[in-house]
Amino acid sequence: MEAAIPDGDNGKEAFAQLYLDYWPPLYAYVRRRGSSPEEAEDITQDFFTRLVEKQSLSGLRREGGRFRSFLLGAMANFLADEWDRGQTQKRGSGCKPLSLDAEDGEARFQALAVAGELTPESVFERQWAKTLLEHVGDLVRADEAKSGKGDLFEDLRPHLQSDRAGLPYAEIATRHGVSEGAIKVAVHRLRQRFGQRLREEIARTVSSPAEVDEELRHLINVMRG
Repeated sequence: MEAAIPDGDNGKEAFAQLYLDYWPPLYAYVRRRGSSPEEAEDITQDFFTRLVEKQSLSGLRREGGRFRSFLLGAMANFLADEWDRGQTQKRGSGCKPLSLDAEDGEARFQALAVAGELTPESVFERQWAKTLLEHVGDLVRADEAKSGKGDLFEDLRPHLQSDRAGLPYAEIATRHGVSEGAIKVAVHRLRQRFGQRLREEIARTVSSPAEVDEELRHLINVMRG
């Protein structure tokens, strides 16, 4: 299946936003291949710069329609074909089109507690899934904050994917002056909202609605692995 990010400024903006949201998996992939934190930051930055310079955003064909697969394949090719030859030229250019929080990227990489047998590709997939879920959680938090329920959401957020984490419902109910039953209803509502937002976010990274369910299944398998 062929897919394309729109040409022109809108396409570049869409790509740039996806990059800003999902650069940590690229950083983790490069780190797992043996680069130092400083090298991984440079490589990840330079990777995006080269995509823009080569106009890779124009009529972009994403492998299988998935932005996730496109990024992984493009980074692997970049490391094999361009980075070693281009890094000397790149040094001193001073051009960094997007700002990376390298400390955050490194903290995320370390938090994976990477086992020795995991491949760089597996690290990328795990970080992708983790980043996506965190991003969706932030979107739901913003939704709740707009309705004045931001504080309640922070207490309920650990329960979005499991009841085995976070404060007990009874304690949350006491903190917010409501019944435990009301907290259970709120959690159910938030889980529905989270699921809706999750599907919307996945839709940003695939080429057609038909691919959302398959990508969601992939995400679940990665998180279970």
